[in-house]
Amino acid sequence: MKSWIKRSLAGVFGAAVVVGSLSACGHRPHDGGWNASAEQMAERRAKMVARVAGKLDLDAAQKAKLEVLAGKLSEQRSALMAGAHPREQAQALVAGEKFDRAGAQALVDQKTDALKTKAPEIVTALGDFYDSLTPAQQQKVRDFMQRRSGWHRG
Repeated sequence: MKSWIKRSLAGVFGAAVVVGSLSACGHRPHDGGWNASAEQMAERRAKMVARVAGKLDLDAAQKAKLEVLAGKLSEQRSALMAGAHPREQAQALVAGEKFDRAGAQALVDQKTDALKTKAPEIVTALGDFYDSLTPAQQQKVRDFMQRRSGWHRG
């Protein structure tokens, strides 16, 4: 085979893999994922708060701090999701003959700015919640992190 044919096939294959991977990452209909409505996200947040509160045996004040943390994380998610759908954003980067490097950098900058803006609020809420826990509850959190498995699994 001629070298230009090999390069062309390799380029097409590589582009197909990249586009397929980005598309797969942007599509998760089974759990709402990026497409979840505000109601679905509120329901998921309430379930998460209830589960964590049950696992840690939180009192009312601790649960309130956990709810504040969950709210801040939800705000962060909304800030990250601002703009077009992730799949559409990825498709726009490869819509032309060349990869849109400037668009990709702008997208990264936008998402990074969203993270930086909300991060202090999240750190404060997380610190307030963690500091309100008893030593035994804090140990449960450390054990959970050590195991690297989630309470969301059962």
